[in-house]
Amino acid sequence: MPAIPQRRLWPLFGAVAAGLCLGACSSVGDSARGALTAVTPYKVEVVQGNFVSKEQVAALKPGMSRQQVREILGTSLLTDVFHSNRWDYVFTIRRQGVEPQQRHLTLYFNGEVLDRFEGDPMPSEEEFVAQLDTRKRTGKVPPLEATEDQLKKFDPAKDKKVDGDAPAAPATPPALPAAYPPLESR
Repeated sequence: MPAIPQRRLWPLFGAVAAGLCLGACSSVGDSARGALTAVTPYKVEVVQGNFVSKEQVAALKPGMSRQQVREILGTSLLTDVFHSNRWDYVFTIRRQGVEPQQRHLTLYFNGEVLDRFEGDPMPSEEEFVAQLDTRKRTGKVPPLEATEDQLKKFDPAKDKKVDGDAPAAPATPPALPAAYPPLESR
């Protein structure tokens, strides 16, 4: 049997390796796919606009001046040049794993006075903060209780006594420095 030159073997090895790699790609199971999709890059939470709470909307009353409305809601996100008597407050938040949320509130003015307002139902500040907290709660919070014997171990009055019955003088706090170093180096 004649010997095959070594330079002809390298393409053969390359073809066999490529075939094995392609065969391995097709045999990836559902569990491996699930593991690969679980490893996703971090996506930054995007918050745009003015958050308006249910409490702020409740404070709005027809007849308020533009300045009073601005003090309650802040500056509007959209002020249309062609509709100067209309202010739009839009709030959008996009987070990983959660559908994007968008809220819209429109205020209509008659001159310098608030005429009416309409928009989406707004969450209270407490509800909004609860929606932002996406950490998973694991386990139960242990009860924070101590028995009388445990509390006696940490009795501060016991530690301050000197010479039996006389309480120790209160410790004086350390003196503050005359000047602090600069926060940034120059």
